[in-house]
Amino acid sequence: MSPAGARSGLATQTLSRPMRSDAQKNRERLLVAAGQVFEEKGLEASVAEVAQAAGVGMGTLYRRFPSKDALVEALVSDVLEATIAMAEEAASCPDGTGLEHFLRAVSAYHAEHLGCLPKLWNSHHAVQAARRQIAVRLADLLADAQAHSRIRADLTNTDLSLVMWSIKGVLETTGSNAPEAWKRHLDLLLAGMRPTETALPHRPLSQSQVDRILSKRDAS
Repeated sequence: MSPAGARSGLATQTLSRPMRSDAQKNRERLLVAAGQVFEEKGLEASVAEVAQAAGVGMGTLYRRFPSKDALVEALVSDVLEATIAMAEEAASCPDGTGLEHFLRAVSAYHAEHLGCLPKLWNSHHAVQAARRQIAVRLADLLADAQAHSRIRADLTNTDLSLVMWSIKGVLETTGSNAPEAWKRHLDLLLAGMRPTETALPHRPLSQSQVDRILSKRDAS
């Protein structure tokens, strides 16, 4: 399942019948424009700017997305659906290589969708459900990598959460000024994840700690 094919599973609007082709094209055009506008101007950019960038009227925008929050939520949902699809695709990689394949693929994809990164991990319940799906797939990829001695045995699921947050932070900080900076950062992270006989001196975060961190972000 490709990232493009995974879109719309968490979309804010639920339709009882297939969307007309012109309506679907307008939705896609608006999402692409929103990603570009929010990347350039931040999430404080107006929906009017998004409509102008998409080349549609405000009425068209509001028919697809009744509010700015709904537009942002759909954009975030598309990115998370694509992230889930990439994790599923990575599961088919041989010899425990799926985890590294996923981390590189998802980082590259998120680098192309900088506009919604601030909301990627702190949105409504549908996004929380997507996060849980991603966590389950990451756990499977981690177990496979460890079974093939590609990743250190004491790495945990919560360590991977921090890896993804770290990449997100680098992407948000460097942005278009150094669009490939995340690649070296990920190289360093992966190097630190290689098997070794030397134990890490500090404990990983517990899952309850990660959940509390995300809950506080959701409330902010």
